Amino acid sequence: MLSGEIPRTIGRLHRLRHLSLVNNSIVGEIPHEICNCSNLVSMTLGKNQLQGEIPPALGSLSQLQLFYLTTNNLVGGVPPSFGNLSSLARLSLYENKLEGPIPEGLSRLPHLQLIQVARNNLSGAIPPLFFNMSSLQYLGFGSNKLQGSLSSDVGVNLPILEELHLGNNHLSGRIPSSFANSTKMQLLSLARNNFHGRVAPEIGKLCPVRVELGSNRLQVHDAEGWEFLRFFTNCTRLQLIDLNENDLGGVLPGYVANFSRQIQWLSMAGNRITGTIPSGIGNLVNLNDLELGGNNLHGPIPEGIGRLKNLQILLLQQNDLSGHIPSSFGNLTLLQNFSLSNNRIDGPILKSLANLQQLPSLDLSSNLLTEVIPDEIFGLPFLTDFLSLSNNYLSGVLPRQVGKLKNIASLDLSKNNLSGEIPGTLGDCASLVHLALDDNSFTGSIPPSLGNLRGLSRLNLKKNELSGSIPRELAKINGLQQLYLAQNNLSGVIQPLFQNSSALIELDLSFNHLDGEVPSSSVFANMSRFSLIGNNGLCGSIPELKLPPCQVKPHKQRHKLLLGILLPVAGSAICFCLLVSALFMFKRKITVGRMKIAGLGVLGEKYPRVSYFEIFEATDGFAPAKLQDGSSRNFLAECTALRRVKHRNLINIITCCSSIDPNGNDFRAIVFDFMPNFFLDRWLHPRADEQWHKLSIVQLLNIAVDAADALDYLHNNSRPSVIHCDLKPSNILLGSDWTAKVADFGLSKLVGEYTGISGFNSGSSVGIRGTIGYVAPEYGLGGQVSVAGDAYSFGITLLEMFTGRAPTDDMFRDGLSLHLFAEMACPDRIPEIIDPALLQVQHPYDDDDARLDNALACLASVIRIGILCSKETPSERMNMENVATELNKIRGAAMESSSL
Repeated sequence: MLSGEIPRTIGRLHRLRHLSLVNNSIVGEIPHEICNCSNLVSMTLGKNQLQGEIPPALGSLSQLQLFYLTTNNLVGGVPPSFGNLSSLARLSLYENKLEGPIPEGLSRLPHLQLIQVARNNLSGAIPPLFFNMSSLQYLGFGSNKLQGSLSSDVGVNLPILEELHLGNNHLSGRIPSSFANSTKMQLLSLARNNFHGRVAPEIGKLCPVRVELGSNRLQVHDAEGWEFLRFFTNCTRLQLIDLNENDLGGVLPGYVANFSRQIQWLSMAGNRITGTIPSGIGNLVNLNDLELGGNNLHGPIPEGIGRLKNLQILLLQQNDLSGHIPSSFGNLTLLQNFSLSNNRIDGPILKSLANLQQLPSLDLSSNLLTEVIPDEIFGLPFLTDFLSLSNNYLSGVLPRQVGKLKNIASLDLSKNNLSGEIPGTLGDCASLVHLALDDNSFTGSIPPSLGNLRGLSRLNLKKNELSGSIPRELAKINGLQQLYLAQNNLSGVIQPLFQNSSALIELDLSFNHLDGEVPSSSVFANMSRFSLIGNNGLCGSIPELKLPPCQVKPHKQRHKLLLGILLPVAGSAICFCLLVSALFMFKRKITVGRMKIAGLGVLGEKYPRVSYFEIFEATDGFAPAKLQDGSSRNFLAECTALRRVKHRNLINIITCCSSIDPNGNDFRAIVFDFMPNFFLDRWLHPRADEQWHKLSIVQLLNIAVDAADALDYLHNNSRPSVIHCDLKPSNILLGSDWTAKVADFGLSKLVGEYTGISGFNSGSSVGIRGTIGYVAPEYGLGGQVSVAGDAYSFGITLLEMFTGRAPTDDMFRDGLSLHLFAEMACPDRIPEIIDPALLQVQHPYDDDDARLDNALACLASVIRIGILCSKETPSERMNMENVATELNKIRGAAMESSSL
């Protein structure tokens, strides 16, 4: 292998015809003296470490036919003098750092067959004459910053063009139908641009080997729009078709099952496609990549997919698919990427999935899966990335076999019905970085063996029924950054556990039975990074916590004396309390027996009954922070609505109380899960005395997605459907993990079912139903309650979240509204309406324009949805099913981008 610089003496080799120094370690600049080699026919200097600019004098090598400078570090522009290389047939400047425009002179070279300048930073428009070069076989301008549209006659004079690479640029406009004249085309790559509109049917007549149209804004609205795809089914050599991340809608045509058996890659994910997966899809026996995720497909998964034994990628996530996991999936033994998450798949997890021996990850989360987790799943040998079974209805114990996942990085079994003890074998999963077992019914103590997981950075065990003390072994986890143990029955002191946990950055130990001194260092030095509420035995010196000071331990002898005095007194007090409690319970039974417990009748017997006094004590005397205001007339409406719905983003009802207070007045209350992060409204518009941090774009996106998913469920998946009628930021509650829960169903309306409660939902309209500013305009005119009204309220709420302005802001008068305020700014003046603090909280010290552009593009998409939802005419509003789908896509793109 050669190294060093190209010697300048090379210019003395006047008779040199071929210079090849490919794949060496040559450094430095291209010497100008090489231009003296006037007889050069070929020069290949690719795959080196050449720097500097390309010498313009190289344009004088009139006999040069082949010129390769691929994969170097060359900078500057493509010399316009290259337009003088009249003999040039093949030019490759692939993968450098070149910038500036493409010289128009290159498009006039009469013998040019190949031009490859992909993976640079070229900008401007593509000279149109390139699409009129009859000699051209390969045109590669992909992965640059090129702009502009393509002429409508592109391809008319490209009779022998075989490969067209224009992907990953900023090209726009429509894809010219004239491409169909390039009948020799084998590869058409236009992915990751801004092409829009319908794909002309003529494009389907090209019959290339590869078609890459993903990540554009191409549209389909009906069967006619899919005509191009029907033509592609006649292509016997087609192996790949990529239509990912567009705006394709309508019903998935059944003829996708009629593609040639040569097809290996079929990708249509991230669109708006409806319908079912054709049963004949199993005929495409050579498929190794099938991607249909992120659409609106419904119905069962065809059993025939199990015949695709060459399948390596199967992505069906984020649809509305239902039914069981097909038993034939156990035949897909070559799968390396498989996801069914975010569907409505029910039934058990099949043991036969253990046949998928090459899977590095398995995602079945957010479905309706039931029964136990098969032991065999934990024996998958290459399961190293993650296993996610969260947000299902899985039950039973967690098998000891979970310890076989020795190389897995993430294990998420949260939000299920798992019970029993947490197996100590989890301590054998030495590569775990993220472990989530929250929202289950695990009992017993936390296994000390978890202290063996030295690389663990996030441990979530909250909302279980764990007891005992926190193992001191957890302090050995030096990389632990997040620890959630809230809402268990843990006890013990916390000082020894965290005195060495310097890496801990977020801690939630709320609602346990902890005691002892709260440390003042490490994570406890910042009030925004930890929560200890609901632990009455704590003490310490942090002023903001308002804890009692820790007492110095008394002398042992004095301690014995105090015990001798206090124990008899305590014994007498306990006896007295038991007597009073017995009398009280007897009286309470009589009182309850005489009361008409209307709310409990609505909710059913499965909810525990509680009294006025129990609620009084549990809320610290009805402390405002623990209450949500309501009215008695809405009490039965809310009980009825909540009895019928259950969703992860709807407030969970614990029970209700219909009783009397000490003054003999009627008392009615609904008891919900406590939401420690209060209402969304408190974070959008904090009071003057509240120094709360600003929520980030990603946090707001998560909240928006949660609220949209809740309304989508109420409108489209609840039976009967429910119209909320009063969505607003003060009715969106935030849990400790920032999960949003939609609450306050006091004005809700059930659709299509008689409730049996007099006065509830009687009549098609009830005047203004909702809150001024958020209520749909048609309600003020006596219009009928509808799901479009909820969409309006959601749209206004969404705009408020990202502009920081409430719809009742003083600025909105004389015809100006929050909707109009946003509409006038979209899409070009988005920075003018976005809450300035929102951009500051993203990257306060980051001047990277690309990151800011990504953030603004994300915000523009969100504002667009808010505008579409809050249209004045109900029929023009976006429905919540599409809203939820679009927001999930926006959040997914934001999470994939490191800029947010």
